[in-house]
Amino acid sequence: DMNRTGVPLIEIVSEPDIESPAAAGAYLRKLRAIVRYLGICDGNLEEGSFRCDANVSIRLKGSRELGTRTELKNLNSFRFVEKAIEYEISRQKDVLMDGGTIVQETRLWDSTRNQTFSMRGKEEAHDYRYFPDPDLLPLVIDAGWIERLRQSLPELPDARRARFVEQYGLPAYDAGVLTSDRDLADYFEFCVAEFPQPKAASNWVMGPLLGLLNAQGIAIDQSPVAASTLAGLLKLVESGAISAKIAKTVFD
Repeated sequence: DMNRTGVPLIEIVSEPDIESPAAAGAYLRKLRAIVRYLGICDGNLEEGSFRCDANVSIRLKGSRELGTRTELKNLNSFRFVEKAIEYEISRQKDVLMDGGTIVQETRLWDSTRNQTFSMRGKEEAHDYRYFPDPDLLPLVIDAGWIERLRQSLPELPDARRARFVEQYGLPAYDAGVLTSDRDLADYFEFCVAEFPQPKAASNWVMGPLLGLLNAQGIAIDQSPVAASTLAGLLKLVESGAISAKIAKTVFD
């Protein structure tokens, strides 16, 4: 789809399968990793490149039917998604336990007060007055073209994580951290290509390097220490030219 300024827009609507705030956060983090690996979105939540509207409904234990839902609009951080859903579940429980009813509405998250508040009543589908647009032609997508695209997809996060465990012998935790971001995974592989000791490289990338980047608030692709430079430093430690302690000082 294209929005009104001609910017490509994808809206993904999940089934009501997510049963906890933590699962919602995990789902969104994985989805963000996928679109970043595909190179179709920078995944920046604060700037609005990647947003979440969370529909929340609860049901009595043992019941299969979900209750009335509320929509939490424009959540722009994974932490806020989890906290807002957790609050909304608790709020809806309190309303029902007090004999009240849940109103279908759109709510916003107040990160200062850590609570949701009503934005507007939520209309039913017919209230949106949808109608066919005569200027929009039907779009027919060839199945063969879809399959060719499927075959040309890059290695996605789950596959790359599994390969890091198998190829480099890394613990699952290390592989998960390193493949959480495509640029970070590339950095690690560039480093290992010149210094083929994966665990040692992983320790430095996940420790001093990420610590430095987080402290300065910069992304891996802006790192002042190139992968080849880090590999050269690790070679000096391996050769005994400098100690690991001195290497940390040199790195800083």
